[in-house]
Amino acid sequence: MKIAIVHDWLVTYAGAERVLEQMLAVYPSADLYSLIDFVPDSDRGFLDGRRVRTSFLQSMPGARTRYRGYLPLMPLAIEQFDLSAYDLVISSSYAVAKGVLTGPDQLHVCYCHSPIRYAWDLQHEYLRQAELERGLRSWVARYVLHRIRIWDYRTANGVDEFIANSNFIARRIRKCYRREATVIYPPVDVESFRPSGSRDGYYVTASRMVPYKRMDLIVEAFAATPERQLVVIGDGPEMARIAAKAGPNIRLLGQQPRAALCEHLQRARAFVFAAEDDFGIAPVEALACGTPVIAYGKGGALESVRGLEHATPTGVFFQEQTVSALKGAVEQFEGDETRFSSEACRESVLRFGAEAFRRSFKDFVENALSGRRA
Repeated sequence: MKIAIVHDWLVTYAGAERVLEQMLAVYPSADLYSLIDFVPDSDRGFLDGRRVRTSFLQSMPGARTRYRGYLPLMPLAIEQFDLSAYDLVISSSYAVAKGVLTGPDQLHVCYCHSPIRYAWDLQHEYLRQAELERGLRSWVARYVLHRIRIWDYRTANGVDEFIANSNFIARRIRKCYRREATVIYPPVDVESFRPSGSRDGYYVTASRMVPYKRMDLIVEAFAATPERQLVVIGDGPEMARIAAKAGPNIRLLGQQPRAALCEHLQRARAFVFAAEDDFGIAPVEALACGTPVIAYGKGGALESVRGLEHATPTGVFFQEQTVSALKGAVEQFEGDETRFSSEACRESVLRFGAEAFRRSFKDFVENALSGRRA
């Protein structure tokens, strides 16, 4: 059986790429396709030396750093991959990968990290954050996203089976595509992230510096409470804007090696998470280290963090993405801090391990293949 795995774009080793890594472990003989491949040599280990087949976007001017600007061309680019020789096509999609062309004798399974966020329910938030609410550029952006939505809905018909990375995303798939999805939570390296013996008094957050992660909100909230220390790990296009908001009680460390991230999570008082995320691997890594989580109470965090209403809570939720709501959640956490245990935090996320993902994913695909043969 010939297998192809299609990923949106390869520029880093983050959450979606960790899912891809485990897919490749399940199907090591699969051929890998991606619109572009600019993963630095230092992060390419998860590809295990595998050749990546890329699209014409790979050679476009500025594609290495400004690839998102080619969004209007991405549907065309993904459709140029000739996958007609494959029996099984697996797309790892949070943008356009699910739009590959397949025939009636091929099985197309899509692991959907999310329908395109900025084209669907988060469009207006993205336009605000990109300062594209008014003027000609705003209308051009709105028209492009309108066309992307039409294409995205149409191409959902080319997927035989949807997998969602959380119940939250399964609901988004149902809303956007009118399709049902089976939930298989993404893999988290809970074996590498373990508790240590001691803790310091600082809070920590870690994420890519992109608008929907709301790292700016976290930095603003802690800048307004200088008696608390915050460590910020991560980099991205929002870095300069976020750094401008930081006070002397906030340390911005930029991108850190995995070992350093683990150490900071182990020693932190709590992990802070302000995104409405699809699933949210970083909070699970923090919990695996025995560290409680202060999270925005929407999205995938509701499926991995237990709030104060539980007998053994693992975190505190805040209900609005505002500085005052986050500050209130931090104060609430400090008032109930004795209710949290490192053991309960870790135990709650062992179900998200990589082995569990590989087993569930393989079983799902094999059952889908068997159903087609029947």
